[in-house]
Order: sequence, then C-alpha cells, then structure tokens
Amino acid sequence: MVDADPVSSSGDAGRPLSANNLALRVLSAVVLAPLALFAAYLGGWPFALFWGAAALAVLWEWITLVVGPAYRLMFSSCGAAIVIAGFVAWLGRPVAALLMVGLGAFAAAVFAPPERRLWVSIGVGYGGAMLLAPMFLRADSIYGFVVIVLLFAIVWTTDIVGYFAGRAFGGPKLLPSVSPKKTWSGAIAGAAGAVIAALLVMGLVGSFNSLAIIIIALVLSVLAQFGDLFESWVKRQFGAKDSSHLIPGHGGVMDRLDGFWAAAFAACLIGLLRGGFDGPGRGLLLW
Repeated sequence: MVDADPVSSSGDAGRPLSANNLALRVLSAVVLAPLALFAAYLGGWPFALFWGAAALAVLWEWITLVVGPAYRLMFSSCGAAIVIAGFVAWLGRPVAALLMVGLGAFAAAVFAPPERRLWVSIGVGYGGAMLLAPMFLRADSIYGFVVIVLLFAIVWTTDIVGYFAGRAFGGPKLLPSVSPKKTWSGAIAGAAGAVIAALLVMGLVGSFNSLAIIIIALVLSVLAQFGDLFESWVKRQFGAKDSSHLIPGHGGVMDRLDGFWAAAFAACLIGLLRGGFDGPGRGLLLW
C-alpha cells in the first residue's frame, strides 16, 4: 500500500511489464504514496485508520491464502481483535493492544482447521505487527513523524534502486529457490541507496549521529528485503503468485507492504528497547 516502486514485483522483479500494467502501477503509487505520507503527517486517528485498513487487508489476504475464503467467522474474530488493538493503541494503551493481538491469534487457533492453525495464528501476528509497529513509532510526540518518513525513504529506495540495479547489472541470484529474479547486485545497490536516502532525510531534520543512521539504514534495508523474500516464500508454500488483486497493477496489499512490515517491526523493537513506549522514535534515532 505504501510501496512507491512503480515497477518492481515481489517474486518476479525481472518480468517485463506491459504498458498498461506499468501505467496502473505508476498510478497506484502516485495515489497511495502521498496518502501514506499525509496520514503520517496527521498522526492520531487518521494514521490509526490508515494502518488499521492495511492490517485488515493483509489479514484477509493471509487467511484467504492459507485456508481459503470460506472461514468468515475466523476472519471476523481475528479482524475484530486487530481493530480493537488499533483503537486501544490509539487511546495510549500499548500493552493492552498487544494483548488483543494475542487474543486474536488464540481465536485463530480455535476456529482454524487443525492443519492450518499455526499458519493462521502467524497471520494474525503479521497483521497485528503491520498495525501496531507504525502506530507505536508515530506515537512518539517528538520524533514520530520523522521515524515514519525515514522508514518510507529506506523501504522505497531499497525497492526502486534494487529493481533498476538488478536489471542493469544482473549477476548471481540472491535466493533463486524463493525469488528467481532477485540478484545480489540489486540487493547491495538497494541497501546503498537506502543509506544515502536516510542520510538525506535526517540531514534535513537536524543533527544526528551519522554512523548510527548509516547502520540503522543498512539493517532496516536488509530486513525489508528479507520481508520481501519471506512473503514470496509464504506464497510459494500455497502456490500463489500474488496475495490478492486489491491494488491495480500491484497485486495485494501484502505484496506492497512486505518490506515495510519487516523494517517497521525491527525499528519499533529497537526503539522500544531503548526508549520504551513513551519514546520509541527517540530510542531509534538518538545514539
């Protein structure tokens, strides 16, 4: 949903794109990227609503992928837990929000087919992290908006630079059994581009420890690429090419947010460990 890359595709980055498909991708990116930035700027309930919708879409795609569309009661119970978690987080109760996600995972285990219980429970955690990680980071009253913009810059640059560098230079494949078209040249170039983008963004904001920003950008860029590969691997387990067709030209919401999910989750974890729930943005950025 917030992937500004108009051309890459998780799982087949080197496939030629038709003119119509490329136009759809560009149009989707032009609409969704500014919307994501605007929601981040506003914060508060618009930000919670934006990521709540994204988390529900991801949860629906995951459940449809692993058990099919027939389990409406299971999706309703898990989705309700995600919605309540977002509302509780917006009210400033982060621990209660985490507990609600755990309750949703438990509900998934109750209603899911026995052979798919673990998969569905993981999906609830995936959707919960998609919602709560950005919300916790944005809740930092001083650095919240800056952190979200930094995450967008790192993930978007990783995708865009990695795609074009991979096509231009080619070379050894990164993990051909999972994503046959992704290359080491694209991965390295994407990480390098993310570092430059992070330094530019933070340079506009103020004075920060440049070495720390470089390390943060590298770590989050690598994890964003891991998130992309993880989502490709999950789809391969169930014989799917895209998680859905909700976004014209892009596939599903999960296809667009796989890298952001991993980067945001890691950034939130680092921020919470160093700054607590009161200052996760400060914990991530100030070293």
